Amino acid sequence: MNPPVTRKYLRLVQNDPWLAPYAAHLADRFLRFHNLLFELEAQFGSLYEFANGHQYFGLHRNEARGGWVYREWAPAAQSLHLIGDFNDWNRTSHPLTKVKNAPWAGVWELFLDDKTHRQRLAHGSLYKVLVKSAQGELERIPAYVRRVVQNEQTKDFAAQWWHPAPLPAPAATEKELPASAKTASPEPAPAPPAWFDTSAIAQQLLIYEAHVGMAQERAGLGTYREFADLILPRIKAAGYNAIQLMAVAEHPYYGSFGYHVSSFFAPSSRFGPPEDLHYLIQTAHDLGLAVIMDLVHSHAVKNVLEGLNHFDGTDHQYFHGGGRGNHPGWDSKLFNYGKWEVLQFLLSNVRYWLEEFRFDGFRFDGVTSMLYVHHGNVAFNGYPDYFNDAVDKDAVTYLQLANALAHQINPGAITIAEDVSGMPGLGAPIEAGGIGFDFRLGMGIPDYWIKLVKDRPDEQWDVGELYYTLLNRRRDERTVAYAESHDQALVGDKTLAFRLMDKEMYTGMSIFSPPSLVVDRGLALHQMIRLFTIALGGEAYLSFMGNEFGHPEWIDFPREGNDWSYQHARRQWSLVDNRDLKYKFLGDFDRAMIELVKAAHLLGTEPTLTNEDKPGQTLCLAKAGLVFVFNFHPVKSVPDYRFWVPRPGKYHVVLSTDEPRFGGHARVDLATEFFTDDKQHLSIYNTNRTAQVFRQVD
Repeated sequence: MNPPVTRKYLRLVQNDPWLAPYAAHLADRFLRFHNLLFELEAQFGSLYEFANGHQYFGLHRNEARGGWVYREWAPAAQSLHLIGDFNDWNRTSHPLTKVKNAPWAGVWELFLDDKTHRQRLAHGSLYKVLVKSAQGELERIPAYVRRVVQNEQTKDFAAQWWHPAPLPAPAATEKELPASAKTASPEPAPAPPAWFDTSAIAQQLLIYEAHVGMAQERAGLGTYREFADLILPRIKAAGYNAIQLMAVAEHPYYGSFGYHVSSFFAPSSRFGPPEDLHYLIQTAHDLGLAVIMDLVHSHAVKNVLEGLNHFDGTDHQYFHGGGRGNHPGWDSKLFNYGKWEVLQFLLSNVRYWLEEFRFDGFRFDGVTSMLYVHHGNVAFNGYPDYFNDAVDKDAVTYLQLANALAHQINPGAITIAEDVSGMPGLGAPIEAGGIGFDFRLGMGIPDYWIKLVKDRPDEQWDVGELYYTLLNRRRDERTVAYAESHDQALVGDKTLAFRLMDKEMYTGMSIFSPPSLVVDRGLALHQMIRLFTIALGGEAYLSFMGNEFGHPEWIDFPREGNDWSYQHARRQWSLVDNRDLKYKFLGDFDRAMIELVKAAHLLGTEPTLTNEDKPGQTLCLAKAGLVFVFNFHPVKSVPDYRFWVPRPGKYHVVLSTDEPRFGGHARVDLATEFFTDDKQHLSIYNTNRTAQVFRQVD
């Protein structure tokens, strides 16, 4: 049943007339979503109830029945048996039977009563499901499992029943209840906890991208509690108001950075138990920090024993069959978003992380790969590339459903799309013809900075090109700007700091070291690039942990090629803490920059270009009541540099990359007052390789 056709979903066309030839595609996008939503609501009552698979499938206590219920969806399986230490891993004693009135064909169920299993199926019990199919018998990890642990000796993974609190006593029968209990009024149900308020945060979203395991300085695995107690205070002090956690869902290979997920409902046990993840998120909320999860629904690990691949013996249960089910670049499996069972699995996962752990939103990984059957491995040169048969319409509809569900559960949820293609409407409301994300990542920005720093000498930097490149985005969709993320820090690449200063970082970062032109240049450009990015690149900002103070070297997880070393899978916080090292200059500048951005409500406001001086490589702009002057010239400083400003009056410098506290040379006296002339021009000392920010003095 189609919803009433209105002009609402043509708002994208109204905002961008170049989309007019594709209005039918946008309408189809809108109608496909609403038609599927109508069907799901007709069968399940609501999208919310449809996303309830995590409470139906898997192993659960059932107090009313006095035992445990285990369910699994495996339509092509010949038999399933639950095995574990509770039955001494007996492969035949606990068979599952098919459920007649299940929501899907191929649902299997087993009931384990308290009388037989109460003492044996206890907290910490290990278990698996033995699946017999046309491929033979394999011990598998249940699909909806909530905790998976690895045996340190054998390296095998197993599901673990996790119930630290003692189980309640067996339920009394009605005739055993005392009279007072029979007649007493029932206790009112406790009110659900209030959602953490992200409304103000979303307006000035400043994201600190982080990885729990590598957040500590010692060589080894960090934990949820270490991160909460040691790292969250650093993030708060740095001024950021949100953290984006990578590698939360269980993944068998640590070096995958969490992007080859095996168990989608299990927080990785390598960082601690689920209670510690709860503690981390609550601690963040107590500090006023939102917590965004890096959600990987774009693909899954291809491992058979640990993951979903060939779970029921076929290659097409959760994934596309044949070649379409394999991602050639990522060596992983691709979900079939056209199957309701898969939609329920993934949407239940969205609901689970929001409700169970109180995450405040998601950064959806690999959205480009989801949107197109070619996974984005083409050049996007114009609108025809976004509206053709290469678009995976089922994936588009899934992303719309996921956004709708997340915002239905928590209206303040923050959703971010990792997309490099520039799909129109990705960050627009569904009712406007969009896909419903709150933000999209500005993935072209870090690529541009790296290419510029790597390939072009400073004197060839074109400030006009810089300006228009940073503004080259859809104006009706909010973008998360960033100069670099974890992608630029991985082994084989270089962070901006390392690319700018390279080996000089090993010898020239002490404040007692001889002066280094390379380090001076690196410190200045590192700060200028970040300020330029946050001022112009989007409506939100992101930085990867440690990069704000120029963390040296790269990220390299333990692997055979590095003798399983943790040397590069950690963060050296002592570098920025040591006031005798120049890392403090970058860290202090980043903190001052973030403070200024928040105080001025800079993000989300439009800039006014007031001066574009290509020969002098200087760009002046006004935004949010501030005036920015960027002089990228490597040597040219200009006294009495004049440029127009939108408002006449008296100005003073509120931030300069040339301040001594940031490793600069103090060529401008911060106490100086600047006055506009009769032509509304400011006259300043425009020092080379410096960014200065001015504010009008009332």
